[in-house]
Amino acid sequence: MTNVGLADGCPLCGSDKVYLFEEAWKDMFIRCEQCSLTFRDPERWPSPEVERARYEQHENDPADPRYRAFLGRLAGPVAERTSRMGKSRPIIGLDFGCGSGPTLSSLLEEHGFEMFDYDPIFQPDRSALERAYDIITASEVFEHLHAPWSVLQVLDDLLLPGGLLGVMTEMVDDHRDFSSWSYARDPTHVCFYHERTMHWIARRRGWSLERPAVSVVMFLKPPKR
Repeated sequence: MTNVGLADGCPLCGSDKVYLFEEAWKDMFIRCEQCSLTFRDPERWPSPEVERARYEQHENDPADPRYRAFLGRLAGPVAERTSRMGKSRPIIGLDFGCGSGPTLSSLLEEHGFEMFDYDPIFQPDRSALERAYDIITASEVFEHLHAPWSVLQVLDDLLLPGGLLGVMTEMVDDHRDFSSWSYARDPTHVCFYHERTMHWIARRRGWSLERPAVSVVMFLKPPKR
């Protein structure tokens, strides 16, 4: 067991029970024994300027049918699951980390949702973080988070009882050679979640969990009793 020079331990759970999991591409990847998060050596995490430059290279065209189909992997299960909420009003949702070309919110608006967008770089209007939501989506966001537990707390505070948090991110598969996983090569991807990590999050937050697709997790916040 090695602390690998981490003063604050795991960026998700804070545990100091971490060890060197893999060395690849002149980088170190560390795993937490408590929550199974795998994360890039924090000394190699990108600066905000590097992150923004990388994100600006993304071609997130809301009119691109391939991009819409990609986001449909999350939008479809979220729409299907929320159809069972039995609301007498439109579902109110937030696309957290919507990027430069908000698209997921448009897909959900086609299902009758009332959607808001927030992105710390491209849509930084913090008034979106002052509402309460039936659903929150985060597509290709969690792998970029430098403080995932703090973000989860914010999202939990925004989510109404009985609400849903839909997350899409590629997850670590221990049966795959990590050093050949292209997802981990992106320098802005700093946190990688195992299925065990998602279950740990659900337990700690008191949520239930559903896995409608390989890269999709839906956390369900319990209703008020």
